[in-house]
This record gives sequence, structure tokens and C-alpha cells, in this order.
Amino acid sequence: MYKKQMKLQRIACFLAIAAGALVFLYVLGMMTDLYDMLYTMVPMPDDPSSVKVAGAMIYYDMQGFNRTFLRVAIGLLLAACLLFVTNTHSRRKYYIGNYAAIAIDAVANVAAALWAHGQIAAFKDQYLTTVDFEQLERRLSRAGTFTDSTFWFDAHLGVFAFALIAAALLVVCAVWKAQLMKNERKLIEAGKAVSA
Repeated sequence: MYKKQMKLQRIACFLAIAAGALVFLYVLGMMTDLYDMLYTMVPMPDDPSSVKVAGAMIYYDMQGFNRTFLRVAIGLLLAACLLFVTNTHSRRKYYIGNYAAIAIDAVANVAAALWAHGQIAAFKDQYLTTVDFEQLERRLSRAGTFTDSTFWFDAHLGVFAFALIAAALLVVCAVWKAQLMKNERKLIEAGKAVSA
């Protein structure tokens, strides 16, 4: 049983790192796509009258969120690295530090998913209701960069589903490890009682 649990805990820790990296890449990709499509339509953020396409100001509206989201993604990567600093991926017996690292990573993933989902859903709604896609298509179709896709707004569901699965797997590993350690202590105590 220990070998299976050890293998699963190693997989869970590497999935946690992958989840943090995926969130980081998602943050970069989402704003890059909006930049390609909307930045030239809003040349000056302090002069709303210079907007070439109605609703294109969403690019600037999202900047504060994006900066915070980037910090959150870096935090998720650091939380996942904490699993390796505490040797959670390879330790046969967990200590307080291992349980703390798992709790920090799992809570960070859940909190980030809930926070980001609410923010991204609101920005998606703003994007769909305020951007004049006909005007945008006329301006961008010549360059071949036009798209009215909401892929980057919708992709967060898959990204955070992966992060939540990784967090859940870490918790399952911690519970399984605690149960195995408890059973091992019982066997040791029973062995001592028989030999005494």
C-alpha cells in the first residue's frame, strides 16, 4: 500500500506544479489575445474619445485584474514549490510541514479558482455586451486578426478544473498517508504488546 501511496503523492505534487504553470500561461495568453485584438483600437487610455471601436476599453479595464491575476499565478507556483521544499513528493512519513504545505497549496488553488471565476465571468459579460464586433471586424479583417471568440474567457474553466483536481489529489494523498501512518502505529504498538 505504501508504494502505491508514494507513487500517487509524487504524481500529485508534480500535477500541482503543472497546475500553477498552466494558470501562469493562461494569464499571459488571455491578455496577449486581447492586446492583439483591442490595443490598437484604444490608443490612449486617458482619452476615451480616441476609442476607435466601442467597448474596446475593456482592454484597459482588465489591466488591474491582470496584474493581480499574474501575482496569484506566481503565488500558486510558489505554493506548489513549497511541496518540494518540504519533500512532500518523496517523504515516507508526513510531518506538520508536509500537511501545512498541502493545505497552503490546496487552499490557494481553491481560493484562486473562486476569485478568478467571478472576475473573468464579469469581464466576459462586459466583452460580449460592450464591444462592437461589427466595427471591430471591419477594422481588423484586413489584417486577418479578427475574432469574436470568447475562448480565453472560457478556457479558465478547464485551467481551474485542472488546478482543483490537483488540489483534491493532494488532499486525498494526505488523508491516505495519515491513515497508513495510523495503521502502522497500531501494528507497532501491537507488536510491542505481544513481545512484552
